[in-house]
Amino acid sequence: QVQLVESGGGLVQAGGSLRLSCTASISVFRINAMGWYRQAPGKQRELVAKITSGGTPNYADYVKGRFTISRDVFERTVYLQMNSLNAEDTAVYYCNARGTLQSPGAEYWGQGTQVTVSS
Repeated sequence: QVQLVESGGGLVQAGGSLRLSCTASISVFRINAMGWYRQAPGKQRELVAKITSGGTPNYADYVKGRFTISRDVFERTVYLQMNSLNAEDTAVYYCNARGTLQSPGAEYWGQGTQVTVSS
């Protein structure tokens, strides 16, 4: 079992920035991939960005050049730096961990953190 604790959401004006944090209960090296998803009202949950255990990042097209995913392996934390935010970025953001050495098919979710961008 992997616990994920998120922080960093809030209200920001369009054009502003926020940084989300997700701390895992185990080493990030033991997790195949960690990432951020988001879900806006009335929409399906969608991938925002992910980072593999080897440190390779991947981004959804709509955040490329604006969002950056990174990690601090000593703090067991993955970050999502969000710049140039717009109203379409308003959503609940969820941290995700997929696959561990013990459970390759397992998937874990954080509790979600609200991001609201005012225009």
